[in-house]
Amino acid sequence: MTFVPGEFRIVDKLQKLGEDIPRSKLRYHQRRVLVSKEFTFDAAHHLHAYDGKCKNLHGHTYKVVFGISGIPDELGITLDFGTIKEIWKQEIEGYLDHQYLNESLPLMNTTAENMVVWLYEQMEQALQKDAYRSPELQARTEFVRLYETPTSYAEARREWMNGE
Repeated sequence: MTFVPGEFRIVDKLQKLGEDIPRSKLRYHQRRVLVSKEFTFDAAHHLHAYDGKCKNLHGHTYKVVFGISGIPDELGITLDFGTIKEIWKQEIEGYLDHQYLNESLPLMNTTAENMVVWLYEQMEQALQKDAYRSPELQARTEFVRLYETPTSYAEARREWMNGE
């Protein structure tokens, strides 16, 4: 059966590796591609030397978005979403989720602006660890966006972090 865009049909035959598609065709290109994954965490903090409500202890449900780029491997995968989740779980989340950020993070005023740079640094360091590093993929953090509320966020970008 010939594929017709937009036409409803049920799959006639499940495509099989080695029969219908050669392994050499799994990677469509070798261009750098960005993949993104987001996570949420709940935490409390307060700001120092600030004359507003945030000087008092309070909490947020934060959302963090990581944008990571790389060159797809022989399967066409840049960085598996599961690997990004593993980095989050193993390397970052424990410092943040259900924590008092003024204690769990390095000594800083726990503003979204300071925290997003810390998050960027943590992801970059993790990507260099042997467990996650793949020289051929050239994975690197392109941006991190930290939402403190649904409508307010701070962002760190590779070009700003590296002075590019």
